[in-house]
Amino acid sequence: MLIYIVEDDTDIRELESYALKNSGYDVQSFAESKSFFKACLTQVPHLIILDVMLPDYDGLSVLDKLRKDASTKSVPVILVTAKGSEMDKVKGLDMGADDYITKPFSVLELISRVRAILRRCSFDNKQETISLGGIVFDDSKHIVTSDGEQCNLTYKEYELLKYLLKNKGMALTRENIILNVWGYDFEGESRTVDMHITTLRQKLGNCGNLIKTVRNVGYKAGE
Repeated sequence: MLIYIVEDDTDIRELESYALKNSGYDVQSFAESKSFFKACLTQVPHLIILDVMLPDYDGLSVLDKLRKDASTKSVPVILVTAKGSEMDKVKGLDMGADDYITKPFSVLELISRVRAILRRCSFDNKQETISLGGIVFDDSKHIVTSDGEQCNLTYKEYELLKYLLKNKGMALTRENIILNVWGYDFEGESRTVDMHITTLRQKLGNCGNLIKTVRNVGYKAGE
């Protein structure tokens, strides 16, 4: 599998590259975003390790661009940041990052995160259309409509709806939703899920009532 590293610190970039190559991955590394985006046009990687602080372009802006491009919107991204506040991590995850790792970190932690993400993510591109009432979720086109009107969802709202619809009729705990939508080690409070459910319902309009609250458990899509 091919992994791209975008990191301006030479020592960290070389350490990441060496560790991943020794673990059997194909690796290309970049010190700035321009050469990285150029490489993506030639070959899309299976995973991207992205530093938040880059010399030419903010890492979160790079992430936003990746998620808006059809060719890279589904590529898993691990953010690397020196920032330790919860809000910085939440912002990155809400913008579409699959995981984060905070400097300084060990080589073993990096490899563990990479393996976990690659296990969790599918690269077979088998897409499907899921319907529930007036909601139509077309994953192949990355489009969601509610009563025929297209919904403008954020990346995490989209992934949240996808998870609910793939398990429609099943009561899902907040912890289970966090595990599958935000990442296996995300430590945000359950109110993060509640906030995203609220905005998702609003954007679905009249179909928002299809997302049910299950008392003392969590949420489910449909009856």
